[in-house]
Amino acid sequence: MTIPTEGRRRVIIESIAPQVDCGRFPAKRTAGDLVRVEADVFTDGHDAIAASVLVHREDSDKWIEVPMEPLVNDRWFAAFGVTEIGRYGYKVQAWVDHFETWHRDLLKRIKADTDAPVDYLIGADLIAAAAQRAVTINGGGGDAAWLHARAAVLRSGDEPKSLRNHATDPMLHELALRYPDKRYATDSNELILQVDPVRARFSSWYEFFPRSTAQKPGAHGTFADAEKLLPRIAQMGFNVVYLPPIHPIGRQFRKGPNNNPNGQPGDEGSPWAIGAAEGGHKSILPKLGTIQDFRRFVETAKKLSLDIALDIAFQAAPDHPYVTGGHKNWFKERPDGTIQYAENPPKKYQDIYPFDFESEDWQGMWTELKSVFDYWIEQGVTIFRVDNPHTKAFPFWEWCIGEIKREHPEVLFLSEAFTRPKIMYRLAKIGFSQSYTYFPWRNGKEEIAAYLNEITKPPVTDFFRPNQWPNTPDILTEFLQMGGRPAFVIRLLLAATLGANYGIYGPAFELQENKPFKHGSEEYLDSEKYQIRQRDLDAPGTLRPLITQVNQIRNTHPALQNDISLRFHYCDNQQIICYSKESEDRSDLILTVVNLDPHFTQAGFVNLPLEELGIPADRAYEAEDLLSGERYMWRGPRNYVELNPGLRGGHILCIHRRLKVETDFEYFL
Repeated sequence: MTIPTEGRRRVIIESIAPQVDCGRFPAKRTAGDLVRVEADVFTDGHDAIAASVLVHREDSDKWIEVPMEPLVNDRWFAAFGVTEIGRYGYKVQAWVDHFETWHRDLLKRIKADTDAPVDYLIGADLIAAAAQRAVTINGGGGDAAWLHARAAVLRSGDEPKSLRNHATDPMLHELALRYPDKRYATDSNELILQVDPVRARFSSWYEFFPRSTAQKPGAHGTFADAEKLLPRIAQMGFNVVYLPPIHPIGRQFRKGPNNNPNGQPGDEGSPWAIGAAEGGHKSILPKLGTIQDFRRFVETAKKLSLDIALDIAFQAAPDHPYVTGGHKNWFKERPDGTIQYAENPPKKYQDIYPFDFESEDWQGMWTELKSVFDYWIEQGVTIFRVDNPHTKAFPFWEWCIGEIKREHPEVLFLSEAFTRPKIMYRLAKIGFSQSYTYFPWRNGKEEIAAYLNEITKPPVTDFFRPNQWPNTPDILTEFLQMGGRPAFVIRLLLAATLGANYGIYGPAFELQENKPFKHGSEEYLDSEKYQIRQRDLDAPGTLRPLITQVNQIRNTHPALQNDISLRFHYCDNQQIICYSKESEDRSDLILTVVNLDPHFTQAGFVNLPLEELGIPADRAYEAEDLLSGERYMWRGPRNYVELNPGLRGGHILCIHRRLKVETDFEYFL
């Protein structure tokens, strides 16, 4: 083993957080966040040490230094704010602090009355060196002159009392530490932080099919028809409108209603069977309108503070221009000369050809697929819901999303990958901003708590942002099929309060559509994926008022706009789940209590950790139900709840923590 080029860097830096896979991938935050960095920092012997976090924007060489403070057991921390989106670099720097070591030991010697003249000479040398560093940094000035003068005093051999006063002057301590000796500082490797728009952390999605929005019965909807829905969606409190694919639909092997493989003339087909003679992924289904109509739709949405999320499904119908126009080599050819269609045996999807990411022309294919995103970004789209990304090569996504984020840091990607956890996590690490989760199938209290604790706590939260959906066009869970209206209420309350990001397949959810294609299936009967479905969205019994109220609560209470503060609390009834969220400044505390049983009234006692939640144990506090307006005066950790699913599925309680002031009056925070 060769001798190091510099062996005097004695400080060790370990276990930096946040850090994703030893720095292989960026950690994620959103604009406005306070980023807390922690690390283990220590050295040999008994010398004092100091540490800082250094941070810079990736496009700037200017580093900002934030001093770290010790916690316990050699753990240190610092925090810095990020106000702009983009990529940042950060690292930890630490060094032996000889001045602080001298100052600390001198105070001990003075207390024991064992300080000697040589101790002050040692300090004088350290102070003079700090003065010289001040000259180097500032070109002279008051700090350097003051430090030189103080070094001279300590060398003067003045009487002990005077030396002690000068050596322990707080101003000397402050100035000397301002110019540390970093000749032998240890620097960690630089880590990357991806800062996304706030929409990555907090969003409410509403999905609908534009082709089902025509007011005339049996007619095919257009963007103009869909545009009329936007004010209604905005009034309901959503901020993202998600559209399934809007491209030409293939004619070969076109599916009929209820996924019938034998489509008939006039059948509309599946929007995910992309591409026909009219164009492919950069074209619009003519029945929906023109690109100008789409741009107007996007602009109207923006005026209503709505972002448009567009579905990107990288697959092709047999008559897609990629297949018929010279890029047949982007698809896998079988020995009989035919192209391999999508298949999940025994299921066959002859109307879809998957791309072959082992194609000889993989580079050309990568470039073209990225250009699909580029095209729609030019049309004003900044959010993409990506269909089945886990069936495409991971290196492609890392390159594609990385390039797009460098060019357009405001763009967000939602991963639709209901697959194994490690694959879902890998997709998040390589760039996807949000991810669908297993939430639709978590119904029991223990499984909900276990799963949410996994995906809302570090280190997972450093790269994975869950987006909770109770239903999608592909997912009609057994719970929704069997539980009636109360089941929809329960799943709405859970999704919207457990997740800072959540969404609904809107029309179906509002009207509580719960009929499956067949028993044991999660497919909707007469699924909108294969045919037009026109509805009366104002039909009696709609959940629109409740959805609007829940979104209003989310939009006005910052506690519900994060996931990291989620904590579950004990209730003695297994059918009642209780959890809280809190804003970063602790000014807003929301407690949600939900009856998980859609059929029967459930009651029990919830137990709250008062000290952890900042609730005084010696006086009453108020729990205000933001859904009903009712107010409850609670006292102590244990309080009674009773929930009839036919009347209310749960409480969303704003906890007003009572504080006692000197006048003996009480007020609510």
